[in-house]
Amino acid sequence: MTYWALNAVFLAVVAAVAVLAVARRRPPRWRALLASAAILLVMTAVFDNIMIGVGLVAYDADRISGQFIGIAPLEDFAYAIAAVVMLPALWHLLPAARRPRPEKKDPS
Repeated sequence: MTYWALNAVFLAVVAAVAVLAVARRRPPRWRALLASAAILLVMTAVFDNIMIGVGLVAYDADRISGQFIGIAPLEDFAYAIAAVVMLPALWHLLPAARRPRPEKKDPS
């Protein structure tokens, strides 16, 4: 199985959760989502290149596409995209914790 095939499985689940979240709630805040994605993708590029460069992570050359950003395979960025989409979707779908609000103190 290639890394793209593995990513497709996870991204399909992420897409399904995102569609469900949008159907149940309001549409996402696109600017916030895009800004988060940009920051996370840049951080992924930096740190993945460092981890691969020092030998902490290695990839089977037969299972990657051969497209790279630095020395990080393009497939490695799917997880960052999945996180940017999945976390806000789950935030909207899961019920809010019902914590008692602290009582206001009387200023007198």
